[in-house]
Amino acid sequence: MGFSSDWLALREPADGAARDAALLARAVEAAGTAPVILDLGCGTGSTTRAMADQLPKATRWRLLDGDEALLNRARHELVAGPDFILQDLSDVGALPLDDVTLVTASALLDLVSEDWVKSLAERLDVPFYAALSYDGAMEWAPQSPNDRDVEAFFNQHQRSDKGLGRALGPDAGPKAAAIFEAAGFDVMLAQSPWELGPDMAALQSLLNDGIAAAAAEAGLPDAPKWADIRRKTADQGRTRVGHIDLLALPHTWFQKTS
Repeated sequence: MGFSSDWLALREPADGAARDAALLARAVEAAGTAPVILDLGCGTGSTTRAMADQLPKATRWRLLDGDEALLNRARHELVAGPDFILQDLSDVGALPLDDVTLVTASALLDLVSEDWVKSLAERLDVPFYAALSYDGAMEWAPQSPNDRDVEAFFNQHQRSDKGLGRALGPDAGPKAAAIFEAAGFDVMLAQSPWELGPDMAALQSLLNDGIAAAAAEAGLPDAPKWADIRRKTADQGRTRVGHIDLLALPHTWFQKTS
């Protein structure tokens, strides 16, 4: 499981526009008046930037990722303030949760396994905000005869092991919600789709190339031809990618705030 800093930078504006504003505001409220936030799979710090304007200035961040290059990029872009933690995400029991008031993640739940989410839900007794989990639905304009085949094979690939067990892929939102509810959390979900127009042609091209590569790896022989078509129409086409945002509040949190 790894992503380039260039890809993360290209997608960050789309992520920011897609996040459900109401759920983000609830997550900020859930963090408390003196927030200590642990961001899992932080990348270059996009979650920090997405939430910064709504949080108290004294908010303390712990940014955790297993990719040293991405952490170094985060250090460069965020300069001072957060604690940067180089750590493998696979060991949920080793997560640095002391004094944490909120745990966050962006574009992560669709890459992890059901057992990983269960382990996290069992460990947490603070709110959890996970944004931008892929939900399996994509639309393109103009349409192509191969769109649905590409979507199906891509979704199949998304359920393969990304380094943390068989990934939840498109099932991440509802599966994670059920797991956290069973663990004693109240869960809220919201749609947060990417709506990519011609002004985001570069992101569309890179995204569709990645989708085609994954679909080809999953066994779709026509995927490269589909990518060629999409590449030629990126400057006038549109792409919609469905995502789900999740906020899970432990029952104990309601007792503390009542």
